[in-house]
Amino acid sequence: MLLGVNVDHVATVRQARGGIEPDPVAAAALAIKGGADGITVHLREDRRHIQDKDLKLLRRSVSVELNLEMAAVKEMIGIALKVRPDMVTLVPEKRAELTTEGGINLQKNKNQIEKAVKIIQSKGIPVSLFINPSIKDIEISKEIGAMMVEIHTGFYADSKGKKQTAEFKKVEKAVKIALNLGLFVNAGHGLNYSNIKKIVSINGLRGFYIGHSIISRAIFAGIENAVREMKKLVG
Repeated sequence: MLLGVNVDHVATVRQARGGIEPDPVAAAALAIKGGADGITVHLREDRRHIQDKDLKLLRRSVSVELNLEMAAVKEMIGIALKVRPDMVTLVPEKRAELTTEGGINLQKNKNQIEKAVKIIQSKGIPVSLFINPSIKDIEISKEIGAMMVEIHTGFYADSKGKKQTAEFKKVEKAVKIALNLGLFVNAGHGLNYSNIKKIVSINGLRGFYIGHSIISRAIFAGIENAVREMKKLVG
């Protein structure tokens, strides 16, 4: 299965000092060397980590899938159409959040998301929607024409015991329903070297999008080794 490595947190460290290192573009190259099938970056409206220059350099240098996570707003749509990543994943954004807290609220923002999906996909760029493991959200994703969904695994990752088992079943059911509707299905958020094993057992998943745990492991093991370890787990 595909492993997409998110290098946002490399840029987070760089931005903490406002300098030029560590470089997320160099990190992406090492991740690919370690076996990454794709590179993911989230260009946020507040530019707290990845910058526009990073995205442009990655588009020139990345030989694998380049996945741009972004909000469904006019500015970001314009950037996506200009840079032309291999795919776009639409995600929710809150200025105060430390990380993405959940999937897109499709029932509330259906018209806005549908418009973004149509504009982006009309230019030949596949769109994935980052959604909670909700049947209703999967149905809306199909209805508005998205090609893919990424099931938010954060609730599963953050729970333990019986609660985690219940959350796993929600993810598993969501994947099955999405596949039956003809959607490509990815998974991501909060996945690490331990909890990924159960998610990998779900049939039909296209790929996994993982950032924080890999970059955390890379501090001690190096990016190549950290990616190589995760790639072995996802197969």
